Amino acid sequence: MTSKFDVTVVGAGPAGMAAAVAAARAGARTSIVDAGTGPGGQYWRGASAVEAARLHHDMTTYHRLVAGLPAVTRYFQCHVWTVTRDGDGFLVHAVDRTGGGERTIELGSRRLVLAPGAYDRQIPFPGWDLPGVMTAGGVQALLKGHRVVAGKRVLVAGTGPFLLPVAAGLADSGASVVGVHEAASPSAWLREPGALVRNPAKLGEGAGYARMLARHRIPVHTRSVVVAAHGADAVEGVTTARLDGGDERTTAVDVLAVGWGFTPQLELPLALGCATRVDVDGSLVCEVDDGQRSSVEGVFVAGEACGVGGAALAVVEGEIAGAVAAGGPSAPSRLRRSRARLRRFARAMHRSHPVPSGWVDRLSDDTTVCRCEEVPFAALRSMRQDLDAHDGRSAKMLTRAGMGYCQGRVCGYAVGCILGQDASATTGFAKRPVSSPLTLGALATSVRRPAAGADP
Repeated sequence: MTSKFDVTVVGAGPAGMAAAVAAARAGARTSIVDAGTGPGGQYWRGASAVEAARLHHDMTTYHRLVAGLPAVTRYFQCHVWTVTRDGDGFLVHAVDRTGGGERTIELGSRRLVLAPGAYDRQIPFPGWDLPGVMTAGGVQALLKGHRVVAGKRVLVAGTGPFLLPVAAGLADSGASVVGVHEAASPSAWLREPGALVRNPAKLGEGAGYARMLARHRIPVHTRSVVVAAHGADAVEGVTTARLDGGDERTTAVDVLAVGWGFTPQLELPLALGCATRVDVDGSLVCEVDDGQRSSVEGVFVAGEACGVGGAALAVVEGEIAGAVAAGGPSAPSRLRRSRARLRRFARAMHRSHPVPSGWVDRLSDDTTVCRCEEVPFAALRSMRQDLDAHDGRSAKMLTRAGMGYCQGRVCGYAVGCILGQDASATTGFAKRPVSSPLTLGALATSVRRPAAGADP
């Protein structure tokens, strides 16, 4: 099949939207493919609904990018399950779920921009598998995408700036947020004055959320973590403790929203053999050059897959990737300066909000680590101590951790930590030949999109 497009962008979040618009503006025949019903990704999820605008940030950029999408061929509700080489180009293999059915399609392109985004990073604790214990991102997705408040009485916990908009959005939508428990200390930012001074917009955004929390009288507890969730058929209470050894406290809730940052989604870059490195926060990320080129010729990567850094950074990286993928020169100095400034802030954020040590020591033997396969902590501890096995592949074979429906997306980080390995040693969890589930029936009825000017 002759390539139909000059540039195909996978992912329609901030990075993908920016890349597609930039490539089309540069004159490239451009397509964008995403599993969502429209553009925006997780960050601008549901932003097209007028009543949801108050839940989103930087809507000016969103509307600017949406205005540029008519020049792009768009494939929404199409779940990309792998990407492969095709002569001097690439094939994007997707499941088209428009119209209520599903069929596989293949999009040919000379160059690819991969902007797959990220998902919530989680660590286990006793009771984290109770109904009502949710990821912070899941709670936010319900609110943004469906205007559904996850519960009436919510506690938000974990680490990172993302906890603030989650708590603020819930409170502004009628939930009673009983507290925000942040594992880090604000004083950690005092070691990053340069990053703060060079990113005044980030300071203003944080101050806005702080004012909203104060208006709703939501207490913020620093150096505090969740140690257990309690309940019979669903979460009824949460026990928190200070990291400096303070007394434990149990609070009645019907929802716990917990998040420890994000894990880049690397299935597609890894399928093509893109080189990776370990980022400041311990995540495995793609290596890219000044033009967002990966180590694989013709493949560009932008956004969280290059390191979690927020929507503003993702947009800048997407603009660079799209323009260069379309055949443009090196990135404009304006964009390079913005990227360097925002990437510096991202590194400072990771250093200031690490996942605190000691959480493994709080696990009981019967604490579930892999929820899909119901693998307890005792099985992984025994595997490490008794069998001297320390890698993700061994965990799959010996305990079935990471073998379930999520394929290690939820438990992979935790399993790696329990086994004493960093992200580079648990790449086996991220290498998934099928990045999005599809039925054998859909695979059997594979349909190729015809090239431009070709007969169907």
